[in-house]
This record gives sequence, C-alpha cells and structure tokens, in this order.
Amino acid sequence: MKIAIFHDYFGAIGGGEKVIIEIAKILNADIITTDIDSVKKIDPNVRVFSIGKTIKFPPFKQISAAIRFYSCDFSNKYDLFIFTGNWSHMASHRHYPNIWYCYTPVRAFYDLYSVFLSRQNVITRQLFRLWVHFHRIVDKRSIQKINRIIAISKNVQNRILKYYNIHAEVIYPPVDTTLYKCIEYGNFWLSVNRLYPEKRIELQIEAFRHVPEEHLLIVGGYSKGDHAGAYAEKIKNDLPSNVTLYGEIDGDEILDLYARCKAHICTALNEDYGLTPIEAMASGKAVVALDEGGYRETVTNETGMLVMASVDSLVSAIKQVSQNPEQYRNACLERAKDFDLEKFSEKLRAAIFERDISIYD
Repeated sequence: MKIAIFHDYFGAIGGGEKVIIEIAKILNADIITTDIDSVKKIDPNVRVFSIGKTIKFPPFKQISAAIRFYSCDFSNKYDLFIFTGNWSHMASHRHYPNIWYCYTPVRAFYDLYSVFLSRQNVITRQLFRLWVHFHRIVDKRSIQKINRIIAISKNVQNRILKYYNIHAEVIYPPVDTTLYKCIEYGNFWLSVNRLYPEKRIELQIEAFRHVPEEHLLIVGGYSKGDHAGAYAEKIKNDLPSNVTLYGEIDGDEILDLYARCKAHICTALNEDYGLTPIEAMASGKAVVALDEGGYRETVTNETGMLVMASVDSLVSAIKQVSQNPEQYRNACLERAKDFDLEKFSEKLRAAIFERDISIYD
C-alpha cells in the first residue's frame, strides 16, 4: 500500500513535525507539504515533496497553504492519504480513502477565536472576522470528506466533538524513549516550545525573574508568516539574567539538554497534548506544567506538578522541584513508556490496516 502524508508546512521544528516524521517512517510513506525549510533538520532521509511555497505573511500564509492543498491532485499515485495540521485536509475532496490525524481544529477559528480577535487592531479586526467566517465554512465542508478522524488527545477529542459533532478515537503521539537518557540534574531548567503567544512563555520568564538562583534555558523558534513574529521579539526584550533564549537547535543538541537539565517547564494555553513533557520524562526529568489541557493527560503527581497559570504558582513549584529533582526520576521513566514509539506504531497500524477506513462515508 502506497501512503502519502499531507502536512501544512515545515517552517519551525515542533512536536507536530517530529510526529509526522515518525509516522512516515512507520508506514514507509511520502510526505507532501508546502514549505520544507526545517524538514531536513529533523531527518535528512525523509521523502518529502513540496507543492509550492506559502506566502510568508499572516493570514496569507495560511490561506495560500489551504489553496495549494485544495488544488493539488495525487489521487492516482497513492492508496491512502493521511492529513495532519490545520490546512492539509483541504485536499480531502480529491484524496481518499483518507484519515485525519488531528492535532486540533483550527484554534483561531474555534476555541481561541476571542483570544486571536482581541490581538487585532481596529483595521485588522474586521478582516480577521471575515477570514474566520469564510474559512469556518470551508473547513467544515472539507471535514465532510474525511473518512476517519483520529485525535492526538482526549482534549482534542472533545474539541472535535464540540465543533464538528464527530466522535474521534484517540492515539497519543509517540516519543522514541530509546533516544533519551539522564546524565545529570544540572544547573538549569529547560523549556522547549515554539515562540508563540499560546505557549505563554512570558509566564516562565516572569516566574524565573522571581527565582534568581535558578536558571532557565528556552529552546525554540517560529515560522515566518505565522502570527508569532511580534511576540517572539517582545519576549526577547528585558530578559532577566538567569533566562536565556537559545533559538532552534538540532536533535542531538536537544537530547543533550534534556539529559543534563534539572527539570522541565511548560505553560501553553490549554495545550492540545504536549510532546515535550513526555520527552522530559523519558530523560528522567520532572515536569512543571499548567493544570489544563493535554498536560492533565500526561503529567502526574509522581512525575512533576500541575499548577495554576500564575507566576506565584510557578515560582512555588520551581522551588519545590528544585530541592530534590532526582526523586521524580523512576516515575518519569516509567510514565514515558506509556507513550513509547513502539506502542504508537501498533495502534496506528491497527487503525489503518485492521479497520474499515470508510466508516464515516
């Protein structure tokens, strides 16, 4: 069976991009996308084909991606199509049988609509409303052509039911736990995320401003043409001396940082799932995360702390975990095994090869 995976674009390295690469390896699939800037940083051996670059200015980047996927035609070249991301399923009208491995319904259209709207100025507010109104219609039409939806978490499963009235099964994204190790509990905390407003990195920065004896290393970048440029520049200003922005780094470097950090912190707004806590736990490191979204499905009292989205709550958790970070090691390593690549591979293959893919036709 020849399989193609459609993914929005490879602009910045994130959890979603890592998962796509793993799925492609498991299924020996080709990846069809738009921008391929960062794909070789993840795996130089992946088979990836570009249907054309996007316009690097929001929302034209997103619109141009949607148009490219809607217009492309690989229907006679593959036996099964898997869509990921927010825009690639626009190709569903022509490519079937198909599965949407859903990271989330577009958050700017649905659960975070009011948040995104509040960021607009007087001029762009009406344009944003028009874009969302039109694309909600197009989005829901494309969903009608999807044969099966698989959600990455129960959190996303609930969004799919709420906004599309479809019950999706859940298969958690994987981490190859064999790649991770624990070398030491060093003198720095680690934060790994795209520099997007939804990640609420400013909470991390302010928390560590109040804990000057601890150090925070923030790893990650953003993709040109997304809504994150101004935010990324803003958080770079007035950083306390104990916080360092590291930018994007390659896989070996990030593995080394996980292996040597003291603990991990993540603060995303109602996170879809969150791959980085699993990566940290696979390295034997405790996780301080917010008590919301996908973090509730992965982080336990034995593997770290779930706290309120406030600087005071984060400061308290940072101080508590820092006293004895080693005590979480065994529980973290065991918890990470629940999300191991081998288990994911088994569940993914079962979903594709052992079930009727046309169940939603």
